[in-house]
Amino acid sequence: MADKNLQELPRFGDKLSYLYIEHAVIDQHDKAIAFHREDGMLPVPAAALAVLILGPGTSITHAAIRSLAENNCQVIWAGEHAVRFYAHGLGGARNSRNLIRQARLVSNELTRLQVVVRMYCLRFDEPVDEGLTLQQLRGKEGIRVRETYRQAAQAFGLPWKGRSYERTQWNFADPLNRALSAANSCLYGLVHAAIISGGYSPALGFIHSGKQLSFVYDIADLYKVRYTIPTAFAITAAGATDLERTVRLACRDCFHKDRLMEKILPDIAKVLDVPAQEALAEDEFAADAALPAELWQPASLPAQTPIGRILKLDADALARQLLEKKNDRDDPGEGQPLPAG
Repeated sequence: MADKNLQELPRFGDKLSYLYIEHAVIDQHDKAIAFHREDGMLPVPAAALAVLILGPGTSITHAAIRSLAENNCQVIWAGEHAVRFYAHGLGGARNSRNLIRQARLVSNELTRLQVVVRMYCLRFDEPVDEGLTLQQLRGKEGIRVRETYRQAAQAFGLPWKGRSYERTQWNFADPLNRALSAANSCLYGLVHAAIISGGYSPALGFIHSGKQLSFVYDIADLYKVRYTIPTAFAITAAGATDLERTVRLACRDCFHKDRLMEKILPDIAKVLDVPAQEALAEDEFAADAALPAELWQPASLPAQTPIGRILKLDADALARQLLEKKNDRDDPGEGQPLPAG
């Protein structure tokens, strides 16, 4: 199969959401991939699939992985019920501008705080009072989530004692908590694939921090109240026998029906304050992934600066010096005159 130009592939938002497969052999089948199980063979077009989650008991051939990679399909290796992620494949983006922007925003305390505020505000359907503090905003979000659980429990006639389960003892959790975990895992997989497809890092979170999936949790929290909570309560109330599988299928249908995949990358651009022209810009490396990039050149130091001086410079002192120079340039020197005497 010839390598494809990424610009010729379907956009992430136009693809099928995801498939979870376990206890199967996966190989290439014509221009698609195929799942082989005891009950038969199922071909799936790789170009139309956004993410493939591989559960226990799966084997996949080199040719199948290559076909998925060429079609910008994210592959995730997961644990049973897809509640643990072990590894993921390379995303489709070749340009690093989104990753650089994300890293710059998360590395500055003020810009990171601004992203956090935008993330919380995006969760509400109505405008948020700008007079609130961050602590008050978080309290408002906590009330919103607790009220969602309460209303769902009342609507479906289920007892609700709170979100609680032991990850190492999955089968001892009550059905509702297992359903919520399975639903959230489906959402994490889809959000993870969107993040990688957009060229962002799943590790550089703003609200969450310290894990390789921190940004996945940040973005997934935008959608739980609308999708995973009501789905988990509905499936549990229906008394499904194969609970986790039924939840996964219901989530897939729900995501597809509401076209969630079309919203994720625009929402990421919104919280990261990406300019519209930059969000719509083409990936200049899409046609040739091996095209060399430009060499980085510093803007804060003259090109003739000796390397010995560069190694001895203090980064914080240099930043203060540059800021002072900027302030001097911004000041027109026409302040108010001091009163006499």
